Amino acid sequence: MEKIVIIPTYNEKENIEAIIEAVINLNAQFHVLIIDDGSPDGTANIVRSLFPKYPGQLFLEERKGKLGLGTAYIHGFKWSLAKGYQYIFEMDADFSHNPKDLIRLHEACVNGAGVAVGSRYVKGGAVQNWPANRIALSKGASFYTRMITFMPVMDPTAGFVCYRRETLEKMNLNNIQFVGYAFQIEMKFTAWKLGFKIIEVPITFIDRQFGASKMHKGIIKEGIWGVLQLKWNSLKSNYFTKMKAP
Repeated sequence: MEKIVIIPTYNEKENIEAIIEAVINLNAQFHVLIIDDGSPDGTANIVRSLFPKYPGQLFLEERKGKLGLGTAYIHGFKWSLAKGYQYIFEMDADFSHNPKDLIRLHEACVNGAGVAVGSRYVKGGAVQNWPANRIALSKGASFYTRMITFMPVMDPTAGFVCYRRETLEKMNLNNIQFVGYAFQIEMKFTAWKLGFKIIEVPITFIDRQFGASKMHKGIIKEGIWGVLQLKWNSLKSNYFTKMKAP
């Protein structure tokens, strides 16, 4: 019981069984925790139907209503820490992240990273099947984040991540405030400010084939203003006290 992959879901019935199978069949002893926000399409029912096939490897936490990506991951982090996992992963359900890359993220953390990021924008990384305007938006957000925060991460909005247990334990997860794009930035920024090494592992990000994207204008707006707020908050004298675990 060492490695767990947290996968938040909302209406992922087309993908959920296949992504669970792909992760568990890596034969690298990954467990999977699904955080489902009351998917009306029956995603959670599909997960429950797989319990007999993956006893002790597959888990489900259900929440009532669409409460946001950030709060889903915080819920999953706390659950995973309480269960004793040493390496805790974030991953999308839609195969935009290749499950095989979990092994390389794990290796990066074993070899000294506090946070390993599956990065689209370091040498060897790539994006497939995204329109030019979406790539421009993502790269622009990454550049903007680096310019404001000085955080040395080429892909700060990436959602394919491995955290060492010690990294999450040192954070005050209750004080992580954002839920969309800015959540991913805030987690990396907090880890960096607390002194943890961030290693970017090149990946190829492939846009989803099934289901609908969860991107919307509110998430983009949060990312723009959230970066400014992160920078402002980090200049306050009580920042480290607030973000370090009590």
